Amino acid sequence: MRDLDKALADILAIRSQIAAGTAFRGYGSATVAATSGIALITALAQHLWLDDPTSHPIVFLAGWAAAALLSAVLIWTEMQARSQRHHSGLADAMVRQAIEQFVPAAIAGVLLAILQWKFAPETLWMLPGLWQVLVSLGVFASVRLLPRTIALGGAWYFLSGFTVLLIASQSHALSPWTMGLPFAIGQLLLAALLYFASGENDAED
Repeated sequence: MRDLDKALADILAIRSQIAAGTAFRGYGSATVAATSGIALITALAQHLWLDDPTSHPIVFLAGWAAAALLSAVLIWTEMQARSQRHHSGLADAMVRQAIEQFVPAAIAGVLLAILQWKFAPETLWMLPGLWQVLVSLGVFASVRLLPRTIALGGAWYFLSGFTVLLIASQSHALSPWTMGLPFAIGQLLLAALLYFASGENDAED
């Protein structure tokens, strides 16, 4: 049994090493572009129906949490299907490694929101910019699994995050557009980068 367990562990280690050296093709450009639309729709809805986001930070944040969750579900669903199609037996290992790149940034984003809401609500105006910076870190962490040009998307979120922080520091106000526009542009940019990196192969599939 020990020999069998060791052999299985070795096989898993080998599969993980192979997956680490393989370009991940689980992200589809069309679905990533769709998340850009979700960001715009969320921003427009809050602009029309949320008169003063700064006075209702929980409603503001809940709207964006719902948008992020919907986007994650769409990407996850397609990721599973595409990984099975493109990576076959390595699909599970590839998906796990792709998720691991974003988990630290996602957890940090959730904890930041909770901590600021509970202990420093006057600093909630910083969340849109901080979330964008955290997304940039997740994108940069994924570069080793994706086309190198994806780093341009990380650079966009990095710059937009600090720009939003600078703008919001003047009024300490929450705005749906400081979330919506950067994420809409950023997701559309990522979709374009994915398409031009592998669009022809996706079309054939």
